[in-house]
Amino acid sequence: MILRVTVDGVPVETQARPGQVLRTFLRDQGRFAVKKGCDAGDCGACTVLLDGSPVHSCITPVHRADGAEVTTAAGLGTPEDPHPMQQAFVRAGGFQCGFCTAGMVVTASCLTEEQLQDLPRSMKGNLCRCTGYRAIADAIGGQVNVRCEAAGSGQVVGTSVMPPAAWRVVTGTEQYTLDTTEPGRPLLHLAVLGATVPHARITAIDTTAAEALEGVRAVLTHRDAPQVLFSTGRHESRTDDPDDTMVLDPVVRFHGQRVAAVVADTVDLAQRAVELIKVSYEELPAVFDPQAARTPGAPLLHGEKDQARIAEPDRNVVAALHAERGDVAAAVAAADAVVTGNWATARVAHVALETHATRGWVDDEGVLNLRTSSQVPYLIRDEIARVFDLEPDKVRVFTARVGGGFGGKQEMLTEDLVTLAVLRTGQPVQYEFTRSEEFLRAPLRHPMRVGVTAAATADGQLTALAVNELMDTGAYGNHGAGVMFHSVHESVAVYRCANVSIDAESVYTNNPPSGAFRGYGLGQVIFAIESAIDELARKLDLDPIEFRRRNAVRPGDPLVTVEDDPGDVGYDGEDGLGQCLELVEKALRKPGGRLRAPAGWKRGRGVALSMIATIPPRGHHATAAVEALDDGSFVVEVGTAEFGNGTTTVHTQLAAQALGVGVDRVKIKQSDTALGTYDTGAYGSTGTVVAGRAVFAAASALAEQLAAGGERRAVASHDGTPRTVAFNVHGFDIAVNPGTGEVRILRSVHAADAGTVLNPEQLRGQIEGGVGQAIGSSLYEIVQVVDGEVTTSTLRNYRTPKFGDLPRTEVYFADTHSPLGPLGAKSMSEAPYNPVAPAMANAIRDALGVRPFELPMSRDRVWRLAQPDAWHMGPMATVPSVHFER
Repeated sequence: MILRVTVDGVPVETQARPGQVLRTFLRDQGRFAVKKGCDAGDCGACTVLLDGSPVHSCITPVHRADGAEVTTAAGLGTPEDPHPMQQAFVRAGGFQCGFCTAGMVVTASCLTEEQLQDLPRSMKGNLCRCTGYRAIADAIGGQVNVRCEAAGSGQVVGTSVMPPAAWRVVTGTEQYTLDTTEPGRPLLHLAVLGATVPHARITAIDTTAAEALEGVRAVLTHRDAPQVLFSTGRHESRTDDPDDTMVLDPVVRFHGQRVAAVVADTVDLAQRAVELIKVSYEELPAVFDPQAARTPGAPLLHGEKDQARIAEPDRNVVAALHAERGDVAAAVAAADAVVTGNWATARVAHVALETHATRGWVDDEGVLNLRTSSQVPYLIRDEIARVFDLEPDKVRVFTARVGGGFGGKQEMLTEDLVTLAVLRTGQPVQYEFTRSEEFLRAPLRHPMRVGVTAAATADGQLTALAVNELMDTGAYGNHGAGVMFHSVHESVAVYRCANVSIDAESVYTNNPPSGAFRGYGLGQVIFAIESAIDELARKLDLDPIEFRRRNAVRPGDPLVTVEDDPGDVGYDGEDGLGQCLELVEKALRKPGGRLRAPAGWKRGRGVALSMIATIPPRGHHATAAVEALDDGSFVVEVGTAEFGNGTTTVHTQLAAQALGVGVDRVKIKQSDTALGTYDTGAYGSTGTVVAGRAVFAAASALAEQLAAGGERRAVASHDGTPRTVAFNVHGFDIAVNPGTGEVRILRSVHAADAGTVLNPEQLRGQIEGGVGQAIGSSLYEIVQVVDGEVTTSTLRNYRTPKFGDLPRTEVYFADTHSPLGPLGAKSMSEAPYNPVAPAMANAIRDALGVRPFELPMSRDRVWRLAQPDAWHMGPMATVPSVHFER
C-alpha cells in the first residue's frame, strides 16, 4: 500500500509492506529513536505518538498511520532544543543504558494531571531493567538530581555530573548497535532454525525448499561451518571455559539449539525460509536433572571431549571443588547450635532490553567489521580470529552504546554466525535476536541447589560452615567453571570461621545453557548462607545483625575459604562492612516509613550481607590513551563498552580531574578494537577500578607532560591486581498477607561500601537497579523449563518488575577509601544484587515464623508457608538435598 504519513513533522509518502507494523516502517525510514525490545507490545521501547496518543508501534499496523501524524522521541525535541520532559529526564538522571528512554519519554510527555497522580498505572506499559524506576519517577515529577551545566576544574569527581550522551539518549538520537545505515550497502538478514529435540544427532538436513525462495542468498548448516571447538563465554584467558561448542554442531544438546541459518534479503524472508528446512534426527537419551546427570549410566553430553578442559566428561561434570579447612564434623559435634538446610534458586533471564545483535561486513581494506552488542569486543575479536583462522588485525569488533548487559553480553552468540554468513556471501549481514530467542537460546542465570550447615557456640561464635552446591550449567559449559568457583569464595570468606568445607559441582544437562549473570554465582549461594546464618542467630536468640557483626571479617583478616592463602585479594583500611551493618540497622529502626502494614497482615524484618572482590581473578587488563588536541580539548581512548554501567561518565570525570579541566573538554572514544588500546571487557564491575584507573593514570601522566612542554599523548595500563573487596548490606521491612501470599515492601534499605563515590547519583542508580532486578528474581522471576523446553518465551509470560512493583530504596554509602581504586573508588555495578534475596527471605521468615527455601518466593509458595502445616507441604519438602560423600 502507498502510505502517506507525517513523521516528526516531515511528510512521507512511500510503499509499505503488506502486514507491516509501524515500528519496522519507521526504522525503514531511518527513524532509529524507535527501538525493538519485544515486538509484542510488552516493553514500550517502541512507543510513539500517533496523532498525539502514545502507542506501542511494534503492534500497531502501519495502515493505521495513513494520513496521521507520528511523533518519535526525536520529533519531540533535539539535543539543542529538547522537550520539557526530555529536559526533566536529563536533570533527574532518569536512565542508565537508555534503551528504554526514548519510549519512556514519549509516554511521559503526554500524561494528564490525573495520570500523573497514578504513575504505576500510567507507566506500566514501559519497562526499564536498569534504573529501579526511582529516577524515572523523579524525572516525571520534576526532581533535579544531576548537574547539567559543565563542571569546572576542581569540581569534577564527587559530583553528579550528567552522562556525556544524556541529551542524545533522551532525544532518541544516541546510536545503539543497529541504529545506523553503516556500511551503506544493501544489507542481508540472518534467521536461525532451532532444534525441536533436546538431544540428538543430525542425520540429514534438506535445505532445497529454502534455497529455492527468491531472495535467499545462503542456507548454512554444520557442513558449511568450521569444525573448531570454542566457548561462547569470554574471559581474559580463553582456557577458563571448556571448548565444547561449535558454530553449527551436528549434535544437538538442548531444545532450541541452532541447527541451520538462512541469509536472505529481509528478515521476514529469512524466517519463512527457515520454516522450509527439514531436519532428520537420531534422537539420543536426554537428562534434565543435574543430580541424575552426574550419576553413573546417565547420558553423556560431551563424553568424547577429553581435551576440552572438562573436569569429568564421563560424569557430565564441568568443574568441581571438594576441599576442607579444619574439621567441620568435629566442630558441628561440639557446637551449641547447628542449622542445616537445602536451598534452591531458579533460572532467571537478564532481560536487557536491547537483544543480542551483530552487523558484519568486509571493508575496502579487507577487514572484517563486526558492530555488535557486546560487553567484550576485544575478546570477541580474538576468538573470531581463532575460530575462522583469520589474522587478528583483519578483524575489527566495536560497539556503539549497548542497551543493557548484566553479564548476558559476555558471550559470543551472534558474532560467529554473522562472520560465517559474511565470509560465505561476501555481503553485509545482520543478525538480531528476537525476544523469544533471548529466552530460548541466550544463556540464563545458573539454577543451583545449595545445602548449608552452620554451627556456633552459645556466645555467638561461628565455628563451622559447610556448603554443598549442585549447579546446572545446562548443555554447554560457558562460565560453568568460573561461576561455580566464584560462587563459593566471597560468600564463604566473608565470615571468620575456623572450620569450612566446600563440595561443589557444575554439571551438564540437556537444559538451556546457563552463563554469566549479575553477581556471577554469589547471589545463589549467599541466599542459602545468609538464610542459614539468620536461622542460627535465631536459635541462639541473638540479634541477626549483631551475630553477623561478631563473625564477619574485619580489616586485616585473611579472606580465605578452604585455602589458607588469600592470593592477591585483601581487606585493608576502613571497616566498610561494619559501617554498612550500622547504617542499615539505624535505618530500619527509624520511626515511620512510607507504608504501613494492612490489618491482618504479618510484619517482618530481615537483613543480609554480601562481599565481592572488586576485580575478577587471574588478571583483567585495560590500556587507555589520552591526547591533547589543538583546540584545548582532550580525547580519551579506552576499550570499555558503555551499556548502562556509567563508565563513560566516570572516565570523563577522572580524566577531567587529572587534567584540571571541565568535563565538557573531554571526549571519549571507546570499545573499538581499531583504537589500538585494549580492554579485557566491561564485566566483573571493572569499568571504574581497572579501565578507570588506566584512564586516570594516562590523564595524570599527560598533565605532567604538558606542564613540561612534553608529548601531547600519554598511555597507561592496569592489570587488575592486587584486588580488594566491596560490601553490601540490605534490609527489608515487609508485610505478608497470610491469606494470599502477597508480600508488600514497607521499607527497603541498602548500604554500600563503594569507596570514594565518584558520581553519587549514578552510583545510587546502579544500586537501585541491582536491588530492583534482585527483587524481581526474589519474588517472581523464573524461566520455566519443561523437559528441556523453555515455556516462558515472551516478556508477557516472564514477570519483570514494572513501575509499580518496586519500592523507593533508601541508599546509604559507607565512608571508605580504597588505595587500589582510582581516587579511592571501588566497584559496585553487580554487588548490590547479591544480598537482596536472602534479606527478603529472612523478612518473610520473621513475619511468618516459617523459612522459605526456594526462589522465587512467589505468592503461591509464600501462601503455602503461611498455612499451619507449611513444614510438611512447603518448599523444604520439594527442594532435593545436596550431598557429597567424602
